[in-house]
Amino acid sequence: MIPITCAHLHVAALSHPGMTGKNNEDRCAVLSHVLSESHPMPSLFAVLSDGIGGHRAGEVAAELAVNHISHVVSQSNGRNPVKIMEEAIHQASQAIAYHASNDPSRKGMGATCACAWIIGRHLYISYVGDSRIYLLRNGQLRQLTIDHTWIHEALEKKIIQPEDVPHHPNSHIIRRYLGSPNPPEVDIRLKLHPADNDAQARKNQGALLYADDTLLLCSDGLTDMVPDQDIRAILLDSKTPKVAVQHLVACANDRGGHDNITVIVIAVPHEPSLTAKKNDLWGWLTGS
Repeated sequence: MIPITCAHLHVAALSHPGMTGKNNEDRCAVLSHVLSESHPMPSLFAVLSDGIGGHRAGEVAAELAVNHISHVVSQSNGRNPVKIMEEAIHQASQAIAYHASNDPSRKGMGATCACAWIIGRHLYISYVGDSRIYLLRNGQLRQLTIDHTWIHEALEKKIIQPEDVPHHPNSHIIRRYLGSPNPPEVDIRLKLHPADNDAQARKNQGALLYADDTLLLCSDGLTDMVPDQDIRAILLDSKTPKVAVQHLVACANDRGGHDNITVIVIAVPHEPSLTAKKNDLWGWLTGS
C-alpha cells in the first residue's frame, strides 16, 4: 500500500492517563493509504492497545502491539484484510511474549488490541481482549465486538446476572490477550445486530458504512466509567470527531478516571460514494 497524508474519513484520537496518577499504558495509531497505483482505493487503519503488567511493562506491551500491527498492515498489499490483521496480531503477540521471556521485570506483560480497517467504505475488524469497537448508526449505538472477559463468559453461561456486574471482583479478568503463552485466538466476529450468531457475525466482515456512520474504538478506561447510553449521547452531540474524543475523555475523567482512557472516533462524510465497483474491489481484496 502507498501512504498518504490526508485520510478519506474524518478521524481523531486522544489518550489520557486518567486521574489516579497511573502511568499511561494505552497506545493507538491511525494510518492512511491507497491500495496501489493501479487501485487507488483509499484505506484507513486504526489500532488501539491497552497494556497489561506492572513496572511499566504494560506500556511496553501496548507499544509493541501497535508498532507490529501497524507495520504488518502498512507493508501489506491490502488483499484479504482479515487475514492480514490476524497475521499482524499473531506477530505482535509473539513479539510481546519474546520480550517478556527475556526480561524478568516484564514477565507476564500483555496487551489487548482492537483494529478497524476501512477500505473505501467497507469495514473489517479484528480484536483480542476487552477493548471495544462501536458503531453509531441512525441514532443507535451498537457494540460490534465481544469482550473476552470472565464477566462476559459468566453472563453467557448465566453464572451471574447483569445486576451482578457492577463492582464484581472478577470484572477485569481477561480471557485472551497478546503476549499469552499460547497464541491468542483473534476474534473476527462483527456483530451488526444483537441477534447475529457467530457465523453471521463473521460474514459481516466487509460491511458497507454509510454517510453519517460513526465508529468508536476505545479502551476499558472509557467504558468502565461511561455507560453506553452516555457514549451515544456524546457522539450524537459532538459535531466533529475531535470534539467527540475530547468530550468522551473528559466525561470518563469527571466520573473518576480510574484507568487510562484512549478513544479513536471515525466519521463517514457525505462525499460521493468511495466504494469501488463491487466486483473490482472484491477481486482486489481476495486476490482473484
